[in-house]
Amino acid sequence: MRTRTRIATAIATATGIAVAALLASPALAATGQGGTSQSGTSTPSPGDGRGQQKAQPAGDCDGTGVGRATRTPQNGQGGAMQGHRTGTGMGAGAHADLTNVASGTLTDAQKTTLAAMAEEEKLAHDLYAAFAETYSTRAFTRIANAETQHLSEIRVVLDRYDITDPTAGKAPGVFTTERFQELYDAQLATGAAGLDPAYAAANMVEKIDIADLKSATTGVTAPDVLQVYTNLLAGSERHIAAFGV
Repeated sequence: MRTRTRIATAIATATGIAVAALLASPALAATGQGGTSQSGTSTPSPGDGRGQQKAQPAGDCDGTGVGRATRTPQNGQGGAMQGHRTGTGMGAGAHADLTNVASGTLTDAQKTTLAAMAEEEKLAHDLYAAFAETYSTRAFTRIANAETQHLSEIRVVLDRYDITDPTAGKAPGVFTTERFQELYDAQLATGAAGLDPAYAAANMVEKIDIADLKSATTGVTAPDVLQVYTNLLAGSERHIAAFGV
């Protein structure tokens, strides 16, 4: 009897180990049986509903780990919270290292455009900082910080090409160029109506920024300036995703 008991115990222990290994296998996880968590995806056990919890973390290059969560049902049975986080490429307090990126030559028109891009990045920063103060949202706070880093990048090349920085010494919400002053004032007024209008205003600014950056690259051959424009363009595209409008 004691021998049979030992054997039964050993079988039960081995079975438990095998079941645990089976439950942990990717193949079983794919069938939706058993609670597993792989690569940020949590699949609930039977009886917990058919929804899937999908986390999409992505460390923002400029420190903008933000997102707006939505609840989406799966197969009509139950709902799951799906959170989207976006990234833009640099850690807070840093900007792209252009030390080993060569300079080139810029036409007068290209220099004017580069100066304008500095104002555009300041506009985004000042607007988001104002919205952050009003609504206390993480998205506006962190993306405003990101815009500070973007402006720092532009200032590096402004200095390299001896271009006057139109944002130097300017108070928040104050701009050298009338176009940017009017854009800032209009979007600030739009965002004053509520959080969703503020997100819409930010979305508009990013779309304008993307269009201007794409236009700015036309004909530019200077490697460092092209690198800055590429970085800023990628950042703006991720900011739009973060605002979720």
